[in-house]
Amino acid sequence: MLPATSKLCAAISYRHLRNMTGLRRQAAVAISQELSRLASHSPGPSTWIHQVRRRSSLLSSRLEEKPFSEMEMSYIKQGEEALQKSLRILEDQDDWKTETVAGNGDRVLSKVLPDVGKVFRLEVVVDQPLDTVYGELVDNMEQMGDWNPNVKEVRILEKIGKDTVITHEKAAATPGNIVGPRDFVSVRCSRRRGSTCVLAGMSTTYGAMPEQEGFIRAENGPTCMVLRPLPGSPSQTRLTWLLSIDLKGWLPKTIINQVLSQTQVDFAKHLRQRLARPVPV
Repeated sequence: MLPATSKLCAAISYRHLRNMTGLRRQAAVAISQELSRLASHSPGPSTWIHQVRRRSSLLSSRLEEKPFSEMEMSYIKQGEEALQKSLRILEDQDDWKTETVAGNGDRVLSKVLPDVGKVFRLEVVVDQPLDTVYGELVDNMEQMGDWNPNVKEVRILEKIGKDTVITHEKAAATPGNIVGPRDFVSVRCSRRRGSTCVLAGMSTTYGAMPEQEGFIRAENGPTCMVLRPLPGSPSQTRLTWLLSIDLKGWLPKTIINQVLSQTQVDFAKHLRQRLARPVPV
């Protein structure tokens, strides 16, 4: 049923779909039901990755009530590309090397990929339910500079639909200014499927945010954070953060590797501190 439904939807022009709201809704419901059925039969330890990869589709974005411009669609596609690339990297369990292991069990792993370079993978468990962690990282994204000393500012430049945003991030100066001021322009997308949430992103270009004086425009991605409830303990969340950054400029690789792995360790510590604070009434 799924291949036939997909072919049917692909064969219908975008303009025609815009004028057939009922058909769009029926197609979306049919595809969602079929994907859910397939996901429930997926065996193996990587089931959650396969579920998100199958169920994250540009077709769902095209079927939303609001039509998108060509530029908006290009950003949606970039976000989807970041998500798919990130999950493929995480799915491959081979050749990961341990960078650091903290006393509380937090660990950072790394591997070198031919077409990406060195990537880092943070694995932690946070003593907060998934909804709380998701809300802080997605809904309160622009407040990250308030609690993460490695981030000076995060600003949403544009929202596209319900899942995609364009952001501008300024990194805080490192101790001793070893790494000078960097900023990033990124496209980010969020996908929430059942008990798994994925927040993915990659660098992009945005006409309204050219390179800023005093900052080196660095590049990131593919990168993502995966949130899942800890099995048997829904009040805890397992967080996996895949980090891939090109800081640009003339920096020794040893310094870059040290800074990036420490950034992930610090992030986990500051996130816990943030989540432990009482919520203002």
